[in-house]
This record gives sequence, structure tokens and C-alpha cells, in this order.
Amino acid sequence: MIEAVTLLRPWWLLALPVIALVAWRAVFRAAPLGDWPRAVEPRLLASLKARGAVLPGRRQAQGALVAAAAVLALALAGPAFERSDAASFRTLDATILVMDLSRSVAEGGRLDETRGVAQSVAEAAGTRQVALVVYSGDAYVAATPTTDRDALGTVLFALDGATVPDRGSSPARGLALARRILAEMGAVAADVVLLSDGGGIDDPARREAAGLAGDGHRLHTLAIPTPALPAEAPRGDRAALDRLARTGGGAAGEIDAPSPVLAAVAETGAGHLAAGSYAVLAWQDVGRWLVLLALLPALLLFRRPA
Repeated sequence: MIEAVTLLRPWWLLALPVIALVAWRAVFRAAPLGDWPRAVEPRLLASLKARGAVLPGRRQAQGALVAAAAVLALALAGPAFERSDAASFRTLDATILVMDLSRSVAEGGRLDETRGVAQSVAEAAGTRQVALVVYSGDAYVAATPTTDRDALGTVLFALDGATVPDRGSSPARGLALARRILAEMGAVAADVVLLSDGGGIDDPARREAAGLAGDGHRLHTLAIPTPALPAEAPRGDRAALDRLARTGGGAAGEIDAPSPVLAAVAETGAGHLAAGSYAVLAWQDVGRWLVLLALLPALLLFRRPA
């Protein structure tokens, strides 16, 4: 049950420690009459006490106020459940794998590990649709957007150096194709993950990265080491790959340490979409009902003593 809950505005939870501090001050440190002794002349206050016109505050009321504030903070955090028809909106938040199959990668000695990491990225995407683009001298769609991870895995582990017939390395073409797929899907907050040794990154590739960011998407990069670089194959450029990720507003990593990219891709759809008006389509915010729950301790504030 807990796993099904998503917080649309989790930063409101930062109010809970402040509320706890105020509660400690109000319940355990506050004087029974609050600040009235400093505001009222002592002899007048003593006379009012003698007549029974002064009643000390009740700690229960202070506790009720703190409880109401805590529940309100939880309500503002936006606890939400995915709508039953959320599958209709999964295209809003997709993931595109763009995989380098140039000669340096295909024959560089780490293709098996690269396919495994690509599968891990697809798993990290959760229920979102994942597509696969492969490129060398040109780019092709190897798998259309799908939620079938088994089928995608079959395609991934069938990739080799002969999959793309065009020689060369053009990440710009791969990114352009990924961008076109996202436009056709109508995606508004997608992740594009480029798995490459960094070869062929040029001005067109950087323009495509900036275009993805401008469209509201994020470009992540995973560097592929090539310990068995074939003769006459150009060396990769990890630094250029990292700069490309910064241009695309995403995370950078390598296949031996993919954690930053996996964590970024694993972020929930709510986290991606909450900045816009699309979260309401896929998530049912129950915070409004918690506001009603906060009224229960608030009612104690209006209770008159006997």
C-alpha cells in the first residue's frame, strides 16, 4: 500500500521538523498564561485571577493545534495514487535508449556489458514506455515504444556490429531520431539515454541535445570504455559525452558506474510531470481529504471548558 503512494510536492515535508520544534516549545516551554503576564499590569492580573476571570491555557489545545498543522503539512505534500486509467498517459513520460553500434563500440570488447546496462535502464523506467534507437553512420528504430521488457531485452541482446549497415558514428542522427519519436508520441517529460564511447560528438549533436532540453526532456549519457579498440577506429571522448549530458540537462555516468543515470531514470512519472499541469491526469491527489482530517484536532480548539 505504501509503495503505491507518491508525493507530488514532497518539499512540504520539510515543515514537519519545524512543527515538531514549535510543538516542543508550545507544549513543554510555554507558560500557562502565555505572554499575558508581560502585557498586563501585575496587580490588575492578580485581581482578575482572584475574581476567577483568568483561566490558564490548556496544553491539550496546544497539542491539537500542532496536530492539525502536521496533518496540513502532509496534505500539502500531495500524497497521490496512480489513476486506474493512467496507462493512457504513459506516453507523456517515456524513455528512449539511443545506442552506439559504431565499429569502435561493437568491436571494442564491452558490447555485452553495454547491452546489460541498457536493459537495466529499461527496467529502471518502471511502467513507462521505452523505445530503442541504434546508430552508426545512420540511425534506425530497433524497437518502437513498448512496456514489454522481455521483448525489448530480446532485441537488445540481438544487437551486434552488423545491425547497422552504415559505417561511421553519428550520435546527432540518433538523437534527432529520438527527438522525432518523442514528438510523435506527444511526450512532455521524457528521458533520452545515450550509450556511446563519445565518438562523433559534434555541433549537430550538441544542437540536438539542446533541442531535447528545450522540448522539456532530459538527455543522459553512459560512457562505454573500449579496451579492445580495433585498428584505425577513432578513440572515444568521455569529456565530450559528459558535456553533452550537461547541455541536455541530464546525468552522466559510465557502464561500470551507471547509478547516477539509473537513479535519474527511475524517478517517478509524478516527479517529472508535477512541474506542469499534467500530473492531475495520471495521479489522484488525496491531500484535500487530509485537510478535512485536520479539522478533527482543530475542533478541540473551539471546545469550551465546563
